[in-house]
Amino acid sequence: MKYSSYWHDTAPRFAGAVAGPVEGHYDVAVVGGGFTGLGAARQLAMAGAKVIVLEAETVGFGASGRNGGHLNNGLAHSYLAAKAELGKERAIALYHALDDSIDTLEAIIANEGIDCNFRRAGKLKLASKPRHFEGLARNFEAVHAEVDPDTALLSAEDLRHEIGSPFHGAMLSKKSAMMHMGRYAVGLAEAAKRHGAIIVEGAAVTEHGQSGGRHVLKTGRGAVTADQVMIATGAYTTANFGYFRRRIMAVGSFIVATRPLTDAEVVSAMPGNRTCVNTMNIGNYWRLSPDNRLIFGGRARFSATSDQRSDARSGTILRESLARIFPQLAEVEIDYCWGGLVDITKDRYPRAGYHDGIWYAMGYSGHGAQLSTHLGMTIADAMLGRPDRNPLKGLEWPAVPGHFGKPWFLPLVGLYYKTLDRFQ
Repeated sequence: MKYSSYWHDTAPRFAGAVAGPVEGHYDVAVVGGGFTGLGAARQLAMAGAKVIVLEAETVGFGASGRNGGHLNNGLAHSYLAAKAELGKERAIALYHALDDSIDTLEAIIANEGIDCNFRRAGKLKLASKPRHFEGLARNFEAVHAEVDPDTALLSAEDLRHEIGSPFHGAMLSKKSAMMHMGRYAVGLAEAAKRHGAIIVEGAAVTEHGQSGGRHVLKTGRGAVTADQVMIATGAYTTANFGYFRRRIMAVGSFIVATRPLTDAEVVSAMPGNRTCVNTMNIGNYWRLSPDNRLIFGGRARFSATSDQRSDARSGTILRESLARIFPQLAEVEIDYCWGGLVDITKDRYPRAGYHDGIWYAMGYSGHGAQLSTHLGMTIADAMLGRPDRNPLKGLEWPAVPGHFGKPWFLPLVGLYYKTLDRFQ
């Protein structure tokens, strides 16, 4: 078993990073080389801006290359909850932004010729308990009537043709998709470079300040100045950007991938071949990879640490969960086990905009794979003075109380959600 991301391990290496010292002046410096930063850099470069991307590790190293591979439309919350918390107009705008984000991905992949197995698969949100289906049905009625007619409510009987595990019904979101995350990250980086963006790997920003109306960003390989700066670091935001760090909880998300399944195993477990998520608070999500592995993930442990030891412990928990949901695959070998950090806000809504001289987009709370490229491009357009399409503009973003770095309170949060799952 490999303790590395399947997406990283089965994608080509990005060969276009600039070697040598970090230096010079740019129109825009983008901090972070994941989907958000690369999407913004491509958009800026296509408009003629001189842009540099400063990535601490390698492109797609963080959440962009460590997720479950889902491109799900719809909200992390129920639409009804979002409407109550945000108001109907903003809830609809945010829902449509997630729809638009998948259209954006599809267009970029086609226009740039990125080979990343993009496919409109549809998403099943599966009711783990009978009362969960009642909640799904109420949410479906509002979504279907007010914001997304490309949805359906499936009964437990309908699911027999979709998934080889008993659930109490599901909501199907037909616009949702999937792709190979590692190949997309490399392809997006190559596209940004092709349009003129400078991409530097191994260039963590250690200091940021402003002097003479310009931003100054120092790295271990030198320094650059820029007229504008965009932060796109999510859960990997460092202490020198404290405003954002105090508003983001970095939470571990863990995933395993089986060996390639046989045709018979695929039919027994995932005949519908969609992206799937269940309705538990400490839930699981899964899909088939392009080579028919079951990629199965979840919040196995409430931890802010992702390393081989932590990932191995979480992998054992995920293996047990996989066997409960798919007993027919209980003995199937696990080939990959990995983890990564997810950037979660207090209310689990993403944030994007401008604060104290810095543009930003982050806080995707587990829905970043689909939204990040689109939101990065949206902020890039705002930086270029184009019409502002940001669905999150003006949304208040309070700091997480008592949080200044490592989220010490995560075990308490985990205990709370375990209790909810037991009694709800």
